[in-house]
Amino acid sequence: MLYRTAGQFKTSYRADHALFPLRQDAWLLAFILIVAFFVFPLTASDFAFRALLVPVLIYSLAALGLNILTGYAGQLSLGTGAFMGVGAYACYKLITLFPELNLVVAIALSGFFSAAVGVAFGLPSLRIKGFYLAIATLAAQFFLVWLFEKWGWLYNYNASGAIQVPNIEMLGITVAGPQAKAITQYYFVLCVVALVTWLAINITRGRIGRIWKSVRDMDIAAELVGINLMRAKLSAFAVSSYIVGVSGALFVFLWRGAAEPNLFDIPLSFRVLFIAIIGGLGSILGNYLGAILIVALPVVLNFVPGALGIPISSSTGEHLNTMAIGALIIFFLIVEPHGLARFWAIIREKLIMWPFPH
Repeated sequence: MLYRTAGQFKTSYRADHALFPLRQDAWLLAFILIVAFFVFPLTASDFAFRALLVPVLIYSLAALGLNILTGYAGQLSLGTGAFMGVGAYACYKLITLFPELNLVVAIALSGFFSAAVGVAFGLPSLRIKGFYLAIATLAAQFFLVWLFEKWGWLYNYNASGAIQVPNIEMLGITVAGPQAKAITQYYFVLCVVALVTWLAINITRGRIGRIWKSVRDMDIAAELVGINLMRAKLSAFAVSSYIVGVSGALFVFLWRGAAEPNLFDIPLSFRVLFIAIIGGLGSILGNYLGAILIVALPVVLNFVPGALGIPISSSTGEHLNTMAIGALIIFFLIVEPHGLARFWAIIREKLIMWPFPH
């Protein structure tokens, strides 16, 4: 009943290829945006902002960048965490070198540094693919983290080797730093994530997105029909790394507040990869569903035993979280390789066909 399509006729090709072919989809998105922009700020606590809402948005953006490269263009990458680090350190240097620079501009520019590094390490994709390309990006992961540790100029030769986010104001409001309020940071991250997601949707649904998909499905056939593989693959690395770099800048400046080089090590890359796999490769919605599950799961595992009166140590909770994530990945790879996004697509199809069997 909720997805009754009677009377929703398509009278043009433009209407048939609309972003929301059904009015219910547009209503659902409007409802989600209302909840995100108005309901959460009025009801959520500082703990909810810092432990759930902000990290969900940032991890969703990082997974979106990885999904463009792996899910849409078919290029494997295990260096997402390092590319996030490039964006974070670039934003830190821009803010410290130009203290009057607007934070939005600094975050936008930091993505270009990450994109340049991503293209440089994406050059092997012109000759290798699959497992061998994953190893090449893994080498980028180790090299960049080593660079973050050894190049003192990146962290202004701080004795601790860490970068500290200073208090940054915009329009008289502190948006980053120790004095920033959680709700302010949430709104900042939400606006950036919404804008980048809108751009990613338009790119993946357009000509560039179709080129990436053709390279993903069969690169030899794509080259035979006139697609420039070098341009297609490097553009995927550039766009993906740009989004990942922006998420890395948000990760440090709008959530963590400080960072050491080991923060961007291989576990971060694997966490983003897990989000993309569980959410569904080749899907925009899947990044958000996967991030909600991965970020909320540790909170639930730490809260539920205490609520039930079961004593559990923090180390045991961490082990349970790791085991649960591993079990979820195996489950989705076996039962539904397309992830949570495919589950939602099946539910939507059944609602459209109801009450008829499907």
